[in-house]
Amino acid sequence: MELTGSQIVIECLKEQGVDTVFGYPGGAILNIYDELYKHSDEIKHYLTSHEQGAAHAADGYARATGKVGVCFATSGPGATNLVTGIATAYMDSVPMVAVTANVAVNLLGKDSFQEVDITGVTMPITKHNFIVKDVTKLAEVIRKAFRIARSGRPGPVLIDITKDVTAAKTEFVSIEPEMKSPITNEITDEILDKAVNMIKKAKKPYIFVGGGAVISDASKELEAFVKLVDAPVADTLMGKGAFNGTNPLYTGMIGMHGTKTSNLGVTECDLLITIGARFSDRVIGNSKKFAKNAKILQIDVDPAEINKNVYSYHSIIGDIKEILDILNERLEQQEHKDWIDHIMDMKERYPLKYRNDILTGPYIMEKLYELTGGDAIITTEVGQHQMWAAQYFKYQNPRTLLTSGGLGTMGYGLGACIGAKIGMPHKTVINIAGDGCFRMNMNEIATATRYNIPIVQLVFNNQVLGMVRQWQTLFYGRRYSHTNLHDKVDFVKLAEAMGAKAYRITKREEVESVLKEVLALNEPVVVDCVIDLDEKVWPMVAPGAAIDEVFTDEDLK
Repeated sequence: MELTGSQIVIECLKEQGVDTVFGYPGGAILNIYDELYKHSDEIKHYLTSHEQGAAHAADGYARATGKVGVCFATSGPGATNLVTGIATAYMDSVPMVAVTANVAVNLLGKDSFQEVDITGVTMPITKHNFIVKDVTKLAEVIRKAFRIARSGRPGPVLIDITKDVTAAKTEFVSIEPEMKSPITNEITDEILDKAVNMIKKAKKPYIFVGGGAVISDASKELEAFVKLVDAPVADTLMGKGAFNGTNPLYTGMIGMHGTKTSNLGVTECDLLITIGARFSDRVIGNSKKFAKNAKILQIDVDPAEINKNVYSYHSIIGDIKEILDILNERLEQQEHKDWIDHIMDMKERYPLKYRNDILTGPYIMEKLYELTGGDAIITTEVGQHQMWAAQYFKYQNPRTLLTSGGLGTMGYGLGACIGAKIGMPHKTVINIAGDGCFRMNMNEIATATRYNIPIVQLVFNNQVLGMVRQWQTLFYGRRYSHTNLHDKVDFVKLAEAMGAKAYRITKREEVESVLKEVLALNEPVVVDCVIDLDEKVWPMVAPGAAIDEVFTDEDLK
């Protein structure tokens, strides 16, 4: 049958199983939006307050569900407003397809109204991108984009379609989409045997889990692997929930704000089994001193990650779920009682601590965990509140902490929270923000109230840019250059003005009752939590230091 380019876009989305799109219309993309209007019973579109919010919502939807997130934007500023969200998804390997429209082919390269070379702009921050100038190639490009976004190491793909292509006609035949298949074709017996022998010889193994284990849905296989190896487990920010945070073998996060147990334990181990982690600088600290006593066995789907930041003694490249399943069949039960006892002793000696005489972020996170039983999806912005959310909420399942790890995007969490709630409507979804982050994209509260999306927004309000100020306190002689906000913004009035219910907490004694009430509501709600400006995230590793040089405020005293 003969269809217009706009009709082909919608039919291809339906082919790929897409039923949710986030976006913001404009002139160049009007033909697609007109066609979308005719299919509103099949594809639900959420109009965000800003295109960046649409990108973050598509990202949060993808992380929470495991599906490909989709966002729309028009040409020029509409497309460039997606850039931060696309880069966020790229750094954290999130499957996303961004569809933008551009000026007609005859207007390209002429500085036309709202023209921008968005494929050129996004080339370094997409897995792949396309500009479609021929309607006969449109369906093939869309199908390829989804295949690329979800295969191997996932990531964002951008499709830019010129306006004349959205109106032009061509023959269209619907095709059943290709199913994603795990990458295991290069895993030989020799590679597997070497890994198994390394594990058998180890006296002090440690398992280090990253976001790849979440993406691969490898939690069950990972749990069985940990039991067989008989090793303690640390994770990255992105790896939260891949291994149950309530398991006794779990020792907490590793890195700049990792636990002392994880940082010291990884430094002492003789084998570090790294599963789906990319050895980020915030995780490894001084790369020359990282896991200095260990051989590193790295398991990852992306060969580009092998030996990129840290040298690995041996590696297995492929789908983590598949690899762990194979290793579990080949491994005999290991036993490391003395090593485990030593690590458990460190857990007793070095617990996470915070002040219990004032209202603090850690206290609120612990209460939130207690009241939800851990059965919630937590999204975050970036900063101190993000680290407290990682440290003090126990993540028992994958896809329950959604946060910007690689790019560190302030303003990410609220859009992601909306996307996650739409994707997982029966889950409690809570965004944790600092006041600095919240102000960046707080207009998305209007999106939540427009569609009555029942999210919970907690603002840890300390009137400063907390994490930057913490660095200024510790490393810059307390010179607080432009990190003290101290403005007159009233988040309660602001939230109410946008149609949300709002509360304010100023004392520890108010936390439980307010959170209970908030969690029982089925409507958008904002809670302004007023905390002290000098509260810090502990433990900490100074930038450039080895992770075993981890310290707390008590160490400073």
